[in-house]
Amino acid sequence: MSNAQNEWVALSFQVSAQADAGAVLAALQSVFGYPDLGAALAPLDYIVALPELSQFDVSQLAFLPSGRTIIRIPAVACAQPEVQAKCKRLAEAGYRLMVEGEAGVHAGQCGMRSLAYDCADTLPSELTMLTMAGPHLALNVDSQARLEACRAAGFTLFSGDFARHPERHNSVADGTSRKRLLALLGLLARDADSRELEILLKQDPALAYHLLKVVNSAAFAPKSTIHSFGQAINVLGRRQLQRWLQLLLYARQQEDGGGNALLPLAAVRAARMEALAKARGADRDQQDMAFVAGVFSLLDVLLDMPMTDIVSALSLDLDVVMALLDRTGTMGDMLKLVEHDMPDSSALHDLGIDHETHWRSLLLACHWAIQVSRNL
Repeated sequence: MSNAQNEWVALSFQVSAQADAGAVLAALQSVFGYPDLGAALAPLDYIVALPELSQFDVSQLAFLPSGRTIIRIPAVACAQPEVQAKCKRLAEAGYRLMVEGEAGVHAGQCGMRSLAYDCADTLPSELTMLTMAGPHLALNVDSQARLEACRAAGFTLFSGDFARHPERHNSVADGTSRKRLLALLGLLARDADSRELEILLKQDPALAYHLLKVVNSAAFAPKSTIHSFGQAINVLGRRQLQRWLQLLLYARQQEDGGGNALLPLAAVRAARMEALAKARGADRDQQDMAFVAGVFSLLDVLLDMPMTDIVSALSLDLDVVMALLDRTGTMGDMLKLVEHDMPDSSALHDLGIDHETHWRSLLLACHWAIQVSRNL
């Protein structure tokens, strides 16, 4: 879940609708009891959907950290006196409550302050928005135009595929920027000399600023402030420099001052690809290639160019090219897997990856994306 500045602020947890109460409870306990979950996902909040709250005793939910958890409940359930009583107990325990759907008078009786609403086709009534303080969550926001409409309606949290469907502002400057980015990617792909990188970086003030910001951040804790690109390269090292620059391509500020919504998505894909390659026994070079495939998989969206044109301008390993263009080969199969929020059991099996390994790769990738977004 993102805010208006395209920063991640929460993660949503929702168990399959076909699961019974016992299975839902077991699944949530397994996830929230996983070692270091809280540290990995800090400082994000958790939005936990409980469509059948009446089937749970409030004491059974004590494993959910009250200070970070928002309980999401369907509007139709709010009419049940039993649910109203449990909502009151949850609120007293420090949990925040969010109603899903068009909220009526019963939502107030449940102590609801926030609204989650499917905004794919319609928006809630103004009265519904006014009766609750918020923050309100817009679900299924699949375009930048829809995001703006939801924002104007009073939503401040957003979930959906809007990051992959940005508005386009074509101009001569955009073309120049794209050429410079492709040139930089080409230098990185062929492991160019540091001096060549430095010359090109100086031509892009925004990218240069972000690079210096990264190396002077707490993540690297330099003994003294770094002012030059040569120093930055020495501090990061070649391998880390390549990785940060690949992600820095997504870090440019938008016209409204917000960050690029593609940045955390690219970071998650890259980190997941690397982790899955490592889990399958790949060597260091193959892990690096997997990372590249993940981070480059959104370049067509970022640069508003066909992926074939992007790949033709770069010197990439054949496995990476096959993955980016056709999603073929082992790396292509991995890329298809990380492009989806929900894992496909048969795809995991074909890649020789068990569910816990997949979950651990996702958790580590989210942690990496959170850190990247903070530092950039």
